[in-house]
This record gives sequence, structure tokens and C-alpha cells, in this order.
Amino acid sequence: MEELKLEYYFKEIDKFCFKEIFEGCTYPWEVLAKVNSYLKENIVDKNIKINKAEVAEYVSINGNYYIGEGTKIHANVVIEGPVLIGKNVEIQSGALIRPGSIIGDNCVVGHGSEIKHSIMQNKSKVASLAFCGDTILGKSTRIGSGIIIANRRFDQKNITVKINGEKYDVGTDFFGAVIGDSTRLGANVATLPGTFIGPYTWILPTIQVRGFVPAQKRVLPTAQYKIEDNSRIELK
Repeated sequence: MEELKLEYYFKEIDKFCFKEIFEGCTYPWEVLAKVNSYLKENIVDKNIKINKAEVAEYVSINGNYYIGEGTKIHANVVIEGPVLIGKNVEIQSGALIRPGSIIGDNCVVGHGSEIKHSIMQNKSKVASLAFCGDTILGKSTRIGSGIIIANRRFDQKNITVKINGEKYDVGTDFFGAVIGDSTRLGANVATLPGTFIGPYTWILPTIQVRGFVPAQKRVLPTAQYKIEDNSRIELK
């Protein structure tokens, strides 16, 4: 099925600075499954610790890592290797980059945000106070402030995605989302584990998203609330 394949979501994999991670993969979950072995082979086994970034005060960088030139790491950032970070990336204050993260060129990780075992393709941006776990972001994708990309079910069973009425098991109990090229998620959106969102789709703020959302769609919230009379009470 086309909607399960990498090519449906990502059209410019060949321009990704760490494009080798996608080689030999047909489905997104195959890419995430090989992240640890890819990092082990390319930087852990070679004991690579290369940092060409401009680093502010009180930054902690541990493990094995490669960080490209032109990258700026603001104060109080924590980076736990193994990680790969490309050129001209901005990692803002208080961000946490956890093991298994691969961040492409010209990306942004916002203030207080956490990236865990995820792939951010070139020019993708995660705004402030967001969590992105076990996820693949397409080129130029935007993740708004306060977003949670949930990556594990309550019952800890394998993650499934439902597309066109059929359920597919992605083969792991940790899986966040697949978010296509140039897609935008507004502030305080939450995605449930196993969410697949096509390219050029906009998810407007505060919506909870699950399952499959096709390419080039706009998802809007429906507001429902009740207004009642209230007593005049002076607060302390």
C-alpha cells in the first residue's frame, strides 16, 4: 500500500545529509529500527567525538557524536550520544537531545524541547516545550510549541496504524509518528502512537490526532463548550 511507504511521505530523502540511514528501507518503521545499529557502526565503534559547533555556557555533551559546522548550541543544552547533528542547526536553551537522534542540516530544536531516537530531515523545526520521540520528520516540517508526539501505548503492546480500514503492526512498542515533508502541526497538538501524516498537511492547534491523515489536508478543531452563570466571588 502506497500510504505505508517512505516515498509517500518523503520526496527528498536523497538530499538529506545523513541519507544512508534510509538505504534498503521500504517502510518508515524499518528506518527507526536500524538507527541504533547505524549509529553504532558509524560513530560509536569509531569512537567519534567531533564538535564543530558554537557552544554556549553550561552545555553538556556526552557519549559519541558528530556535530557539524555553523551549528549553534545555546546555554543549558544536554546532548546524550550517540547522535548525529548536521550543519547550521540551532539548538535553543534547555533542549535535551537523547541517544539515537539524527538531526539534519538547517534544523531548529526549540527551548526546552526533547528529541529522542528520532530523525529530523533537513530544515525541519521543533518549537519550544515539545516532545518528539521515535519519530521521523520530513524536510521543512514544522512542529509547534507544546506538542507531544506520544510514542508508547498505555498497555505497552506493539504500535499499530490503521490505514483504509486495515491495521498494520509496526513491530515495536516504541513508535511515535511519521510526519511528511512540509507538514505543520500547530501549538499544543498531541499525536497518539503510530500516527502517520502525509506531506503538505496542516494540523491546526490543540487537536489530538491518531491513525492516518492523508497528504495535502487541513485538519481543524471543532470547539464545544458550555457557559453557565457564575457567582460574584472575590478571590484572595
